[in-house]
Amino acid sequence: MASLNQAAAPVAGPGSVLGLLELERVEQDLYRAAPSADEPYPLYGGQIAAQALKAAGLTVPEERAPHSLHGYFLRGGATAKPTIYRVDRDRDGRSYAARRVVAIQDGKPIFTLSASFVAPEPGADREVGGAPVVPPADELGEAILPRLLSIEAKLPPQAHEDAEWPTRFWARCTVALPESPLVHACVLTYLSDISSGLFPLHGNDGVTGASLDHALWFHRPVRLDEWVLTDLVPHTVAGGRGWYTGTVRRADGTLAASLTQEALFRGPDTRPDWARGPYGREKKA
Repeated sequence: MASLNQAAAPVAGPGSVLGLLELERVEQDLYRAAPSADEPYPLYGGQIAAQALKAAGLTVPEERAPHSLHGYFLRGGATAKPTIYRVDRDRDGRSYAARRVVAIQDGKPIFTLSASFVAPEPGADREVGGAPVVPPADELGEAILPRLLSIEAKLPPQAHEDAEWPTRFWARCTVALPESPLVHACVLTYLSDISSGLFPLHGNDGVTGASLDHALWFHRPVRLDEWVLTDLVPHTVAGGRGWYTGTVRRADGTLAASLTQEALFRGPDTRPDWARGPYGREKKA
């Protein structure tokens, strides 16, 4: 796994997360992402959401950073096909801008996104509660996050030791990222869908399945080429669906972003072998 070099120039290409975020402008408000791989399972949801956010951000002034997004997964995407992103400019106010994005493959929508952008402004800055007490990333061994490009991980002690996949992990990008709040927000979005807070609720009556919707709120600036701590919390399963929330924090404990997701929760377990964990197992020497 590559080490982070803070002084290096931003690296792009087929093998990096920056390469995934490179979108071709087809015409105004229409963008295309190249095929990312040829895999037997659906396109990773965090990748679709990150690319959709990037497409939306390309249509707003650079000084306006994302502050929230809400997405719906409609169909499974194919990794070997390009994805078209169509952006609708809903509103451009004095401080806020709103965008809607439809991700399309084979003429059909596979994902829709609503995103809002805002220019930074001063004001109150406080938080109720605090960060979980865990060892810093530098004191932990390396772990594996499947399907993610340019991301390394460390596993602290888990809140749910019996869960087959970790719900708490450190992560950072292994390539230097540009000084762009949009790019860092896109990489955070890419990371935010890799696990699920529903794993602790697995039982004979159901397991987590495909994501239905996903939401993120970006509270404070954060660099994704520095360590961030993701902590996912299960809440409920009912009606064939499960719901959880989560936080993403800087290494000093500052709350950078919050997320929530609802996913299918049914039995029996029909997931592919790679998805049955534990994905965060430590790397062997």
